[in-house]
Amino acid sequence: MAEPPSSATGDIAFNLIVFFLVCASVQPDSGRKQTIPRSDKTEEQETSDNIEVQLTRTSAMINGNVIRLSDFKPYLDRAFANKTRPEDRIVVVKSKTDTPYHHWIKVTELIEQAGGVITIQREEEQQVMLPSEG
Repeated sequence: MAEPPSSATGDIAFNLIVFFLVCASVQPDSGRKQTIPRSDKTEEQETSDNIEVQLTRTSAMINGNVIRLSDFKPYLDRAFANKTRPEDRIVVVKSKTDTPYHHWIKVTELIEQAGGVITIQREEEQQVMLPSEG
């Protein structure tokens, strides 16, 4: 019978140690902390007074007007000038599926710097009842 060379066991052990060290030392990603409010279905809010921000892959719009990022915070500062309560500073953020993460983070950071309270509008689920055939 042929025995495997004993010099290979040290290499195998070293590779296993490196493998387990790499797997054990993975740290979770930590990004910028952001507080996103819960949406309560029981509490109805006036959405007409809220500022609406729409994000696409390359642009940001406030209430339907395209705004350059350099003008974004000053625009929001003017909009929040007379609003002292957090409920009056709600900003609804809508984004397209192809919006880059860094773009979303930059815009939401500008909203927070201006004192806005970010809320995200997700697609609402709807149940459709089909007439039964009889």
